[in-house]
Amino acid sequence: MALALAPVVALTALWSFAMVSVTGELRALIRLQGVYDDFGTPVDTAVGQIQIERRLSAAYLGARPDPATAAGLLAQQRRTDRAVDAMRDAIRDGDRGRLSDRQRQALDAMVTATGRLEQLRGQVLSRKISWDGAVAGYSALVEPGFDVESTLTALQAGQLARESQVVVELVRVREFVSREDALVAGARAAGRLTDGQYDTLTSTIEDRRVFQRTYVPDLPSDSRALFETFQRGALYRSLVRGEDALLRAGADRAGAAVAADTWRSTTDRAVKQYMLLCTHSAENSAARGRAFAYRELAKAAVVGAAGLAAVGLSLWFAVRGARRISRRLEILRDAADLLTARQLPALMERLSAGEDVDAVTEAPPLAAREAGDDEIGDVGRSFNRARLAAVEAAIKQATLRRGLFAVLLNIARRNQALVHRQLKLVDTLERRTDDPAVLGELFRIDHLTTRMRRHAESLIILSGATPGRRWRRPVPIADVVSSAVGEIEDYPRVVVPPMPEVGVAADAVADVVHLLAELLENATVFSPPHTQVTLRTGRVGHGFTLEIDDRGLGLDADQLSEARRTLTDPDAFDPTRHDRLGLYVVGRLAARHGIGVTLRESPYGGTTAVVLLPGTVLAEVEPEGGRRDGERGGRPSSAEERGRSSSAEDHGHRPASAVGVLSPSGPGRSETSAPGTEPPPPPTLPTRTRQASLAPELRTERASGEARDLDADEMRAVFGAFQRGLDRGRRGLPTGPEEPDHTEKGTRADDDQ
Repeated sequence: MALALAPVVALTALWSFAMVSVTGELRALIRLQGVYDDFGTPVDTAVGQIQIERRLSAAYLGARPDPATAAGLLAQQRRTDRAVDAMRDAIRDGDRGRLSDRQRQALDAMVTATGRLEQLRGQVLSRKISWDGAVAGYSALVEPGFDVESTLTALQAGQLARESQVVVELVRVREFVSREDALVAGARAAGRLTDGQYDTLTSTIEDRRVFQRTYVPDLPSDSRALFETFQRGALYRSLVRGEDALLRAGADRAGAAVAADTWRSTTDRAVKQYMLLCTHSAENSAARGRAFAYRELAKAAVVGAAGLAAVGLSLWFAVRGARRISRRLEILRDAADLLTARQLPALMERLSAGEDVDAVTEAPPLAAREAGDDEIGDVGRSFNRARLAAVEAAIKQATLRRGLFAVLLNIARRNQALVHRQLKLVDTLERRTDDPAVLGELFRIDHLTTRMRRHAESLIILSGATPGRRWRRPVPIADVVSSAVGEIEDYPRVVVPPMPEVGVAADAVADVVHLLAELLENATVFSPPHTQVTLRTGRVGHGFTLEIDDRGLGLDADQLSEARRTLTDPDAFDPTRHDRLGLYVVGRLAARHGIGVTLRESPYGGTTAVVLLPGTVLAEVEPEGGRRDGERGGRPSSAEERGRSSSAEDHGHRPASAVGVLSPSGPGRSETSAPGTEPPPPPTLPTRTRQASLAPELRTERASGEARDLDADEMRAVFGAFQRGLDRGRRGLPTGPEEPDHTEKGTRADDDQ
């Protein structure tokens, strides 16, 4: 809109300037008559009275003191004062806003010149100045009046300006005649003229004649006819005869060259006639100026109206075109916003869900009206191509992402199968050895393999699949936490408090174990090795909470905010953020079961992870006596989990006992005691009572109270039965009559693949 309006505004400004410039002179012509009547006429009247006073002053100074001459001069001075006061009032109180700066300066100069009138009069009355000096002084007072008339009637250029200037110059002819009269009056009173005074008289006569011959022919026909009629009359011929007589008389006889009464009558009437002629010429010029101005104003009005209509039409077309362009651009903008804000995110969600989409259907081209043949149409077509390319890129990216996840899942599944086979092999070796040192090393391998399995499951979780471990029955929270602790490297640093009788639902056991293991490992990795990681548990109104505190350096505000975003938006998995893989896994596991995981600053200076297990994840645990032998929390249902599991049910057999062999402060203990200090109490472990689980008829005790010693065959039979029962339980086979002892010679076919 701004681009469209800028030329229109510029055109409007140019039109306004042209109209003001064109009509300015015309408006000045229209105002010419009124301005001259208000300011020029008072100045002209004052100049005429000053001219008369000049003649009388010259006569007064040229003759001997005469009361009659002095009285006449004083009377004329009073008439002059009245004219000058009227001029000053008109200049001061008139509408000076109609005047230009040059006109105001000329009027002010005239007022200033008349201010010297009293000083000149004092010199005249005291006879301290010669009569020709008085004539020069009065002439200097009159001269600014001609500048006033010139500025009031002056125009910029053209025939009207020339006519006005000619009229002003002819006004000077009247001044020359009045000046001749004053010089003659002084010469007659003095009786003679000096050479200088005579030269002034003759130059004044010549100036009057030159101005008459020069400017009268330049007047328009109507005004020129007035002057030509005057020149053919008796008055003008009498004036010319008198001037000729003065030119022939010379300086000595100039005073007596013309008769006093005849010359006075001739000059007075000539001055008045010149004033009338100039006035009529000025009126004719003003009338022609007004007529010309009205004609030109009419033309300017027509042209201005046409120009204004053109400006309005241009404005209408500009606004209309701008709106059309703006609407088309808005359509492109809205399409781009729709693509970025809704279409692409929705498309990515559909692609993430595995839905097949068609790029052409998802990115239809714009309508033909928005894709015209102009530049905006080119932009629209380019946008169509860009949108189609973006959708195709999104589809390709989703395909590559699914392929990447498929590769990760394939690798993770293979690693998981290998880890399970390794766990079965380690389990077999553990059962076949009696050497405590070898058994301890096997337990360490068992622990490392368990951690390897967790990392393989993390890859499976990040790829969008679910691990294969499943439980049939709820598991106590104590076993779940112990299993999670057993899956991290620095398990001796974890302080596990007593746990309430709370169970975790069977379908959530594996994910809760994995979630807690990731948080515990972060706590141990990002805290000094000499510090402890403490656990706090408790029931809340909406479930069960576990708080994991570490004593590391903690996270700054930006890192904490980024970690929280990773937990709350785990689907936005970024493979480049390798330092956040554990949090991505935790976020996905938490989102799967509605578990709340929040991070905050720890009171110990590190970070506290709060895990809120909702009621949907919790379940009642069967009493210990209601379970079958060997079933602590249920059995794994997955075939690949039958060999080995670090879940809560197997943790009581393998990880807890293995860790206990590796370190006195394993998951079965709460913390490691420092040397020289009293170790804190771990929960009390159950104490085995000999023959407590045997049937009464099988219990054999000696009379002395000591148990009967078993021989080698009986001992071998007992351990063989135990071994067979353990294998059958792990394979999920139902209990039945004892079968002959045999040793498993191979593994499952799918484990060998």
